[in-house]
Amino acid sequence: MKLSIVIPAHNEEQRLPPMLEAYGQYFSEKYPGDAELIVVSNFSSDRTADIAREFAVRFPVIRVIDEKERIGKGGAVMLGSRAAVGEFIGFVDADGATPPAAFDDLVNHIESCDCVIASRWMKGSVVSPQQPLSRRFASRCFNFTVRILFGLKLHDTQCGAKLFRREIIFLTIDQLGVTSWAFDVDMLFQAKRAGARICEIPTEWHDIAGSKIRVVHSSIEMLLALGRLRLFYSPFRFIIPPLSKALSFVYPHHLR
Repeated sequence: MKLSIVIPAHNEEQRLPPMLEAYGQYFSEKYPGDAELIVVSNFSSDRTADIAREFAVRFPVIRVIDEKERIGKGGAVMLGSRAAVGEFIGFVDADGATPPAAFDDLVNHIESCDCVIASRWMKGSVVSPQQPLSRRFASRCFNFTVRILFGLKLHDTQCGAKLFRREIIFLTIDQLGVTSWAFDVDMLFQAKRAGARICEIPTEWHDIAGSKIRVVHSSIEMLLALGRLRLFYSPFRFIIPPLSKALSFVYPHHLR
């Protein structure tokens, strides 16, 4: 099989159906018998897993994993990747912000790369509607911090669409130190350390209603996660347990 796409989903019963309709139709037709969509429902208290199973009946390209424990987006991607059989393994957000043709563009570029990531900040990208100034400012601050702390000269580590060669994604997920906010950064950092060729291409991305992100609160959590990740790969790693414990009463699920 050529392509496996993991779709991590936590309480996405509203946004998942149109996404699976579009992806199920597109990849069934474009890669008949040569692609799979792996929906990983993670700690969902709604009908996310049931809805995914309903679509799997219509589109055999879809597989469903219902994980009852809280493992975060990163954990869901890792779980789905280990179940994948494709030569190329990627993941995409369940909200449908990345259209299927835009994800397929990653496939078109993977032959000359080990990892291809979609970017909303490169020239030629199409983002609609434009995000609020507060989110754009937070995104640029996050990106600046990533460049300083990890040396990743990329425009957009957080866009939800990424594709890896099979051998590269397993090199990364076996070394990861986090499964939440800084997960994407950790994956790309591990890929860089492994000598992978990381390519970034402009993408089409739509801001879909229903986001759970609160800009100020989430920005603080993301910066804390980056700090923890930097400590994880430093001689001061021993600081992490007491620091995480001290902050856990404020941010109980986002410092893992």
